[in-house]
Amino acid sequence: MRKIPQITISFWIMKICATTLGETAGDLLSMTMHVGYAISSLLLIGLFFIALVSQLLSKKYHPFLYWTVILSTSTAGTTMSDYMDRTLGLGYAKGSFILCTMLLAIFTLWRFSTDSLSVKNITTFKIELVYWTAILFSNTLGTALGDFLADDSHLGFGGGVLLISGLLGLVIFATFFTNISKTFLFWVAFVLTRPFGATMGDLLTKTKAKGGFGFGTIGSSIILASILVIFILYTSRAPVSGEADAQAGLFKQNLRMLSNRFRLIGGFGKK
Repeated sequence: MRKIPQITISFWIMKICATTLGETAGDLLSMTMHVGYAISSLLLIGLFFIALVSQLLSKKYHPFLYWTVILSTSTAGTTMSDYMDRTLGLGYAKGSFILCTMLLAIFTLWRFSTDSLSVKNITTFKIELVYWTAILFSNTLGTALGDFLADDSHLGFGGGVLLISGLLGLVIFATFFTNISKTFLFWVAFVLTRPFGATMGDLLTKTKAKGGFGFGTIGSSIILASILVIFILYTSRAPVSGEADAQAGLFKQNLRMLSNRFRLIGGFGKK
């Protein structure tokens, strides 16, 4: 049975909310609460492993569990990236390059393990484990890229959001109007939504003097968490990908039966 949600517009809204919340919650723990990058990384990676084990051991799709894992990869990715870039002194550009290389290696391993990188093929324990590893490193990479765009590129928080938004717009255009692999475009969008979330997180939390909205890490985290929970509750009523096709087929079958009955009734009336 599939354990991955349908890839719809709601999925991408929740993905952006979760990754942005990961940015603000990670900063809340490491900076606002003065826990530090190293300790924060250990705590959040521990949370990630607990949530991941629960997800891997589950037999079906659980919305809150799935998005808890996504959120934990975002928060862990934020502190891991900050630890690499700031504490180890690698810098945003070098840290992004290292993480990009590692992510490509994960995709290569995935490709050699199965025939496709499509999320529709995530039906075994092994592939699901590689899938979550790719998500963890894509979110870590996204944090580094977002910080690079916001700081080193001199685009600022707003400029970084506009650039990533433009790139995501191109991905959407390519999805509907070109023959480029939908699987490839999905993973490009998945990676890009993380730096979008990272820059959006900075835009929400930083003061107006620094080009942000000034909500702070606490206020931004509360807002994003509320939006994410609302969407999880809303989409939890929808069928999981795979079940949707079955229900659609059943609906069409019932519609044909109803149509045939109306024909019989109409024919009886004519006689």
